[in-house]
Amino acid sequence: MIERVPSEPYICTRNKEIKLINMISVGQKFPEFSKLAVVSLEKGKEFETITSDYLTNDDNVWTTIFWWPKDFTFVCPTEIAEFNKNFGEFSDRNTRLIGASTDSEFVHLAWRNNHDDLRGLKFPMLADTSKSLAEDLGILTNDDQKVAYRATFIIDPQGIIRWVSVNDLSVGRNVKEVLRVLDGLQTDELCPCNWEKGQETLTV
Repeated sequence: MIERVPSEPYICTRNKEIKLINMISVGQKFPEFSKLAVVSLEKGKEFETITSDYLTNDDNVWTTIFWWPKDFTFVCPTEIAEFNKNFGEFSDRNTRLIGASTDSEFVHLAWRNNHDDLRGLKFPMLADTSKSLAEDLGILTNDDQKVAYRATFIIDPQGIIRWVSVNDLSVGRNVKEVLRVLDGLQTDELCPCNWEKGQETLTV
């Protein structure tokens, strides 16, 4: 017999019911957190604490946080390297970039030291070792591993989530699409389908 919690969503499969995890979404405040991150390969300067205060500011700085399932895997470094390749594009848009997974800061550091494409990262690798932030965001897989899906959040200077995108574990993201959406949000105007920076927005 399966015990239900009132008002919580469930889906039915052939033989069992699985509780759905509520994912945080657009218009909500990004959860509070304080996590260690790998910011450098220089001895003695490898780690830094990043908090949710980092997201809220009066300087009109936006934040993009992207998650991957596991270090030392195959799809993940291709995404991380592509975000790093476009670091200047995010900086030009006054946007901080943070990468994150549920691996520890020591695993992040070892991966960066052992992967050619990751040694020169220009953004921090957040270590959500307790999985508390991923759980608050509702992006953990509903299985025994409980790793993060490939989730991406664009957060405005008030700490409000303005865009969320989640890929399943096997499919990498399109970084250019993240930049396109960021461009649209920063116009604060109506942007039609397939709109790109430099094109006209809609008027009502």
